[in-house]
Amino acid sequence: MESAERNENECKMLENRGAGSTAQIREVVQKVESKTKCATPGKQARKVLRVLKKKDKEEIVQAVLEKYYNSEELKPYQAELIKMQRHLERTGKKMVILFDGRDASGKGGTIRRVTRYMNEKRYHTVALGKPNEQQKTELHIKRYIEHFPHAGEIVLFDRSWYNRALVEPVMGFCTQNQYKRFLKKVITYEQNFLEDNGKTILVKLYFSVSKEEQARRFEIIKNDPLRQWKLSEVDMQAQDLWDEFTEKKYTLLKKTHSKKTPWYIIRSDDKHLARRETMKVILNAVKYRGRSKKLDFTPDPKIVIPGDKELIIMRGQLKKYGKSLA
Repeated sequence: MESAERNENECKMLENRGAGSTAQIREVVQKVESKTKCATPGKQARKVLRVLKKKDKEEIVQAVLEKYYNSEELKPYQAELIKMQRHLERTGKKMVILFDGRDASGKGGTIRRVTRYMNEKRYHTVALGKPNEQQKTELHIKRYIEHFPHAGEIVLFDRSWYNRALVEPVMGFCTQNQYKRFLKKVITYEQNFLEDNGKTILVKLYFSVSKEEQARRFEIIKNDPLRQWKLSEVDMQAQDLWDEFTEKKYTLLKKTHSKKTPWYIIRSDDKHLARRETMKVILNAVKYRGRSKKLDFTPDPKIVIPGDKELIIMRGQLKKYGKSLA
Protein backbone atom coordinates (compact mmCIF):
# COMPACT_ATOMS: atom_id res chain seq x y z
CA MET A 1 0.00 0.00 0.00
CA GLU A 2 2.79 2.41 0.97
CA SER A 3 4.65 1.53 -2.24
CA ALA A 4 1.56 2.27 -4.36
CA GLU A 5 1.02 5.60 -2.61
CA ARG A 6 4.69 6.48 -3.11
CA ASN A 7 4.48 5.64 -6.83
CA GLU A 8 1.33 7.74 -7.19
CA ASN A 9 2.98 10.69 -5.45
CA GLU A 10 6.05 10.38 -7.67
CA CYS A 11 3.83 10.41 -10.78
CA LYS A 12 2.06 13.53 -9.54
CA MET A 13 5.40 15.18 -8.86
CA LEU A 14 6.52 14.38 -12.40
CA GLU A 15 3.33 15.87 -13.81
CA ASN A 16 3.60 19.06 -11.80
CA ARG A 17 7.25 19.95 -12.36
CA GLY A 18 7.45 23.44 -13.81
CA ALA A 19 11.03 23.61 -15.09
CA GLY A 20 12.17 21.93 -18.28
CA SER A 21 14.33 18.84 -17.79
CA THR A 22 17.46 20.44 -19.31
CA ALA A 23 17.15 23.39 -16.93
CA GLN A 24 16.72 21.00 -14.00
CA ILE A 25 19.86 19.03 -14.94
CA ARG A 26 21.87 22.22 -15.44
CA GLU A 27 20.86 23.50 -12.00
CA VAL A 28 21.95 20.28 -10.28
CA VAL A 29 25.20 19.86 -12.22
CA GLN A 30 26.36 23.46 -11.73
CA LYS A 31 26.58 22.86 -7.99
CA VAL A 32 29.61 20.59 -8.47
CA GLU A 33 30.85 21.42 -11.98
CA SER A 34 33.52 23.93 -10.95
CA LYS A 35 35.24 21.25 -8.86
CA THR A 36 35.26 18.60 -11.59
CA LYS A 37 36.63 20.18 -14.79
CA CYS A 38 37.79 17.55 -17.32
CA ALA A 39 39.06 17.67 -20.88
CA THR A 40 36.22 15.78 -22.56
CA PRO A 41 32.44 15.72 -21.99
CA GLY A 42 32.54 11.95 -21.38
CA LYS A 43 35.15 12.22 -18.61
CA GLN A 44 33.37 15.24 -17.16
CA ALA A 45 30.09 13.32 -16.98
CA ARG A 46 31.71 10.36 -15.19
CA LYS A 47 33.46 12.62 -12.68
CA VAL A 48 30.30 14.62 -11.95
CA LEU A 49 28.41 11.36 -11.46
CA ARG A 50 30.91 10.26 -8.81
CA VAL A 51 30.62 13.40 -6.71
CA LEU A 52 26.88 14.02 -6.99
CA LYS A 53 24.76 13.29 -3.94
CA LYS A 54 22.16 10.53 -4.19
CA LYS A 55 19.34 13.07 -4.09
CA ASP A 56 20.85 15.03 -6.99
CA LYS A 57 21.36 11.85 -9.04
CA GLU A 58 17.71 10.96 -8.50
CA GLU A 59 16.65 14.43 -9.61
CA ILE A 60 18.64 14.11 -12.85
CA VAL A 61 17.22 10.66 -13.56
CA GLN A 62 13.73 11.99 -12.91
CA ALA A 63 14.32 14.93 -15.26
CA VAL A 64 15.60 12.65 -18.04
CA LEU A 65 12.69 10.25 -17.59
CA GLU A 66 10.21 13.13 -17.63
CA LYS A 67 11.64 14.36 -20.92
CA TYR A 68 11.54 10.84 -22.36
CA TYR A 69 7.94 10.13 -21.36
CA ASN A 70 6.75 13.56 -22.53
CA SER A 71 8.35 12.91 -25.91
CA GLU A 72 6.87 9.42 -26.13
CA GLU A 73 3.38 10.69 -25.26
CA LEU A 74 3.49 13.16 -28.16
CA LYS A 75 4.63 10.66 -30.80
CA PRO A 76 1.22 9.03 -31.50
CA TYR A 77 -0.27 12.50 -32.07
CA GLN A 78 2.69 13.48 -34.26
CA ALA A 79 2.04 10.32 -36.30
CA GLU A 80 -1.59 11.43 -36.70
CA LEU A 81 -0.39 14.85 -37.89
CA ILE A 82 1.53 13.09 -40.68
CA LYS A 83 -1.68 11.27 -41.70
CA MET A 84 -3.52 14.59 -41.65
CA GLN A 85 -0.83 16.22 -43.77
CA ARG A 86 -1.05 13.42 -46.36
CA HIS A 87 -4.84 13.84 -46.45
CA LEU A 88 -4.43 17.56 -47.21
CA GLU A 89 -2.02 16.68 -50.03
CA ARG A 90 -4.41 14.10 -51.51
CA THR A 91 -7.46 16.35 -51.35
CA GLY A 92 -5.77 19.65 -52.24
CA LYS A 93 -7.00 21.28 -49.06
CA LYS A 94 -5.10 24.07 -47.31
CA MET A 95 -4.60 24.72 -43.61
CA VAL A 96 -3.78 28.00 -41.83
CA ILE A 97 -2.94 27.80 -38.11
CA LEU A 98 -2.55 30.95 -36.02
CA PHE A 99 -0.39 30.86 -32.89
CA ASP A 100 -1.10 34.05 -30.97
CA GLY A 101 -0.94 35.02 -27.31
CA ARG A 102 1.33 36.55 -24.72
CA ASP A 103 5.11 36.64 -24.93
CA ALA A 104 6.89 33.53 -23.56
CA SER A 105 3.64 31.56 -23.70
CA GLY A 106 5.18 28.62 -25.58
CA LYS A 107 4.02 29.32 -29.14
CA GLY A 108 7.37 28.63 -30.83
CA GLY A 109 8.08 25.44 -28.89
CA THR A 110 4.63 24.09 -29.70
CA ILE A 111 5.07 24.86 -33.41
CA ARG A 112 8.34 22.90 -33.40
CA ARG A 113 6.66 19.85 -31.81
CA VAL A 114 3.70 20.02 -34.19
CA THR A 115 5.94 20.10 -37.28
CA ARG A 116 8.79 17.88 -36.02
CA TYR A 117 8.01 14.84 -38.22
CA MET A 118 6.00 16.53 -40.98
CA ASN A 119 7.09 16.64 -44.61
CA GLU A 120 8.97 19.94 -44.59
CA LYS A 121 8.21 20.51 -48.28
CA ARG A 122 4.50 20.80 -47.49
CA TYR A 123 4.44 23.19 -44.55
CA HIS A 124 5.84 26.64 -43.77
CA THR A 125 6.29 28.51 -40.50
CA VAL A 126 5.87 32.27 -40.83
CA ALA A 127 7.07 34.79 -38.23
CA LEU A 128 6.92 38.28 -39.72
CA GLY A 129 8.91 41.21 -38.37
CA LYS A 130 7.91 44.86 -38.42
CA PRO A 131 6.28 46.04 -41.67
CA ASN A 132 8.47 48.08 -44.02
CA GLU A 133 7.48 51.56 -45.21
CA GLN A 134 5.61 50.25 -48.25
CA GLN A 135 3.72 47.63 -46.22
CA LYS A 136 2.60 50.33 -43.79
CA THR A 137 0.65 51.96 -46.64
CA GLU A 138 -1.10 48.70 -47.61
CA LEU A 139 -3.96 46.71 -46.12
CA HIS A 140 -2.66 45.31 -42.81
CA ILE A 141 -3.57 41.70 -43.58
CA LYS A 142 -2.04 41.75 -47.10
CA ARG A 143 1.49 40.82 -46.02
CA TYR A 144 0.12 37.75 -44.21
CA ILE A 145 -2.04 36.67 -47.16
CA GLU A 146 1.13 36.66 -49.30
CA HIS A 147 2.30 33.67 -47.22
CA PHE A 148 -0.94 31.68 -47.47
CA PRO A 149 -0.63 27.99 -48.40
CA HIS A 150 -1.06 26.47 -51.83
CA ALA A 151 -3.19 23.36 -52.28
CA GLY A 152 -2.04 20.54 -49.98
CA GLU A 153 0.04 22.81 -47.75
CA ILE A 154 -0.02 23.97 -44.11
CA VAL A 155 1.11 27.40 -42.95
CA LEU A 156 1.69 28.07 -39.25
CA PHE A 157 1.83 31.74 -38.23
CA ASP A 158 4.00 32.44 -35.17
CA ARG A 159 1.95 35.56 -34.40
CA SER A 160 -0.56 36.51 -37.03
CA TRP A 161 -2.55 39.46 -38.34
CA TYR A 162 -4.00 39.62 -34.81
CA ASN A 163 -0.92 41.58 -33.79
CA ARG A 164 -3.10 44.52 -34.83
CA ALA A 165 -5.53 43.62 -32.01
CA LEU A 166 -2.95 42.75 -29.34
CA VAL A 167 0.64 44.01 -29.40
CA GLU A 168 0.23 46.99 -31.72
CA PRO A 169 -2.46 48.92 -29.82
CA VAL A 170 -0.85 48.25 -26.43
CA MET A 171 2.60 49.37 -27.61
CA GLY A 172 1.32 52.29 -29.69
CA PHE A 173 2.39 50.72 -33.00
CA CYS A 174 -0.98 51.53 -34.60
CA THR A 175 -3.60 54.26 -34.22
CA GLN A 176 -6.92 53.78 -32.45
CA ASN A 177 -8.70 54.14 -35.80
CA GLN A 178 -6.55 51.38 -37.33
CA TYR A 179 -7.24 49.15 -34.32
CA LYS A 180 -11.01 49.68 -34.43
CA ARG A 181 -11.17 49.25 -38.20
CA PHE A 182 -9.29 45.96 -37.97
CA LEU A 183 -11.66 44.56 -35.33
CA LYS A 184 -14.62 45.59 -37.47
CA LYS A 185 -13.31 44.01 -40.70
CA VAL A 186 -11.26 40.94 -39.70
CA ILE A 187 -14.11 38.42 -39.40
CA THR A 188 -15.28 39.37 -42.91
CA TYR A 189 -11.74 38.81 -44.23
CA GLU A 190 -11.57 35.38 -42.59
CA GLN A 191 -14.96 34.33 -43.87
CA ASN A 192 -13.81 35.29 -47.37
CA PHE A 193 -10.80 32.95 -46.94
CA LEU A 194 -13.16 30.11 -46.11
CA GLU A 195 -15.57 30.63 -49.02
CA ASP A 196 -13.75 28.17 -51.29
CA ASN A 197 -15.92 25.05 -50.93
CA GLY A 198 -14.20 23.98 -47.73
CA LYS A 199 -10.72 23.94 -49.24
CA THR A 200 -9.22 26.22 -46.55
CA ILE A 201 -9.17 25.25 -42.87
CA LEU A 202 -8.46 28.00 -40.33
CA VAL A 203 -7.43 27.22 -36.74
CA LYS A 204 -7.00 30.12 -34.29
CA LEU A 205 -5.02 29.42 -31.10
CA TYR A 206 -4.36 31.87 -28.26
CA PHE A 207 -1.66 30.76 -25.79
CA SER A 208 -2.40 31.95 -22.27
CA VAL A 209 0.40 31.91 -19.69
CA SER A 210 0.10 33.15 -16.10
CA LYS A 211 1.90 36.32 -15.05
CA GLU A 212 4.11 34.40 -12.60
CA GLU A 213 5.12 31.78 -15.16
CA GLN A 214 5.83 34.43 -17.79
CA ALA A 215 8.14 36.23 -15.33
CA ARG A 216 9.94 32.94 -14.57
CA ARG A 217 10.48 32.22 -18.26
CA PHE A 218 11.74 35.75 -18.93
CA GLU A 219 14.30 35.31 -16.15
CA ILE A 220 15.55 32.04 -17.68
CA ILE A 221 15.83 33.62 -21.15
CA LYS A 222 17.58 36.70 -19.78
CA ASN A 223 20.28 34.54 -18.17
CA ASP A 224 20.75 32.24 -21.17
CA PRO A 225 23.25 33.66 -23.73
CA LEU A 226 21.83 31.33 -26.40
CA ARG A 227 18.31 32.71 -26.02
CA GLN A 228 18.80 36.33 -24.99
CA TRP A 229 18.08 37.43 -28.56
CA LYS A 230 14.45 36.41 -27.99
CA LEU A 231 13.87 39.29 -25.57
CA SER A 232 12.35 42.14 -27.57
CA GLU A 233 11.20 45.62 -26.67
CA VAL A 234 7.70 44.21 -26.21
CA ASP A 235 8.93 41.38 -23.96
CA MET A 236 10.72 43.80 -21.65
CA GLN A 237 7.45 45.64 -21.00
CA ALA A 238 5.07 42.65 -20.97
CA GLN A 239 4.91 42.36 -17.17
CA ASP A 240 4.31 46.08 -16.59
CA LEU A 241 1.63 46.13 -19.30
CA TRP A 242 -0.02 42.89 -18.18
CA ASP A 243 -3.45 44.45 -17.51
CA GLU A 244 -3.42 46.33 -20.82
CA PHE A 245 -2.73 43.10 -22.71
CA THR A 246 -5.52 41.39 -20.74
CA GLU A 247 -7.99 44.10 -21.78
CA LYS A 248 -7.01 43.64 -25.42
CA LYS A 249 -7.39 39.88 -25.12
CA TYR A 250 -10.94 40.36 -23.80
CA THR A 251 -11.86 42.67 -26.69
CA LEU A 252 -10.20 40.31 -29.16
CA LEU A 253 -12.38 37.39 -28.06
CA LYS A 254 -15.51 39.51 -27.83
CA LYS A 255 -15.12 40.89 -31.36
CA THR A 256 -13.42 38.08 -33.30
CA HIS A 257 -14.64 34.76 -31.87
CA SER A 258 -17.38 33.31 -34.07
CA LYS A 259 -18.89 29.91 -34.87
CA LYS A 260 -17.14 29.80 -38.24
CA THR A 261 -13.81 31.19 -37.01
CA PRO A 262 -13.56 30.29 -33.31
CA TRP A 263 -10.67 30.91 -30.94
CA TYR A 264 -9.24 28.16 -28.75
CA ILE A 265 -7.42 29.30 -25.62
CA ILE A 266 -4.48 27.07 -24.68
CA ARG A 267 -3.45 27.24 -21.01
CA SER A 268 0.32 26.95 -21.37
CA ASP A 269 1.93 27.09 -17.92
CA ASP A 270 2.64 23.38 -18.44
CA LYS A 271 4.40 23.34 -21.82
CA HIS A 272 4.00 19.61 -22.41
CA LEU A 273 0.26 19.59 -21.81
CA ALA A 274 -0.14 22.69 -23.99
CA ARG A 275 1.71 20.94 -26.84
CA ARG A 276 -0.28 17.73 -26.57
CA GLU A 277 -3.64 19.49 -26.39
CA THR A 278 -2.77 21.82 -29.28
CA MET A 279 -2.15 18.76 -31.45
CA LYS A 280 -5.61 17.47 -30.55
CA VAL A 281 -7.25 20.76 -31.55
CA ILE A 282 -5.45 20.75 -34.91
CA LEU A 283 -6.27 17.10 -35.60
CA ASN A 284 -9.93 17.63 -34.70
CA ALA A 285 -10.18 20.37 -37.35
CA VAL A 286 -9.75 17.84 -40.19
CA LYS A 287 -11.58 14.63 -41.09
CA TYR A 288 -8.95 12.30 -42.51
CA ARG A 289 -8.69 8.61 -43.31
CA GLY A 290 -6.89 6.19 -41.02
CA ARG A 291 -7.53 8.14 -37.82
CA SER A 292 -6.49 6.07 -34.80
CA LYS A 293 -9.38 4.53 -32.88
CA LYS A 294 -7.24 3.94 -29.78
CA LEU A 295 -5.93 7.49 -29.27
CA ASP A 296 -7.77 10.02 -27.11
CA PHE A 297 -8.57 13.09 -29.23
CA THR A 298 -10.79 14.79 -26.65
CA PRO A 299 -9.18 18.07 -25.53
CA ASP A 300 -8.55 18.48 -21.81
CA PRO A 301 -11.12 21.14 -20.71
CA LYS A 302 -8.61 22.48 -18.16
CA ILE A 303 -6.11 23.23 -20.95
CA VAL A 304 -8.26 24.00 -24.01
CA ILE A 305 -11.00 26.58 -23.51
CA PRO A 306 -13.22 27.77 -26.39
CA GLY A 307 -13.17 31.54 -26.82
CA ASP A 308 -16.79 32.07 -25.74
CA LYS A 309 -16.18 30.14 -22.48
CA GLU A 310 -13.01 32.14 -21.82
CA LEU A 311 -15.07 35.32 -22.11
CA ILE A 312 -17.41 34.00 -19.40
CA ILE A 313 -14.42 33.20 -17.17
CA MET A 314 -12.95 36.67 -17.71
CA ARG A 315 -16.28 38.38 -16.96
CA GLY A 316 -16.53 36.37 -13.73
CA GLN A 317 -13.03 37.49 -12.71
CA LEU A 318 -13.89 41.08 -13.56
CA LYS A 319 -16.95 40.93 -11.32
CA LYS A 320 -15.10 39.23 -8.45
CA TYR A 321 -11.71 40.97 -8.53
CA GLY A 322 -12.41 44.17 -10.44
CA LYS A 323 -10.23 42.99 -13.34
CA SER A 324 -9.65 39.92 -15.50
CA LEU A 325 -6.63 37.83 -14.53
CA ALA A 326 -6.15 35.59 -17.58
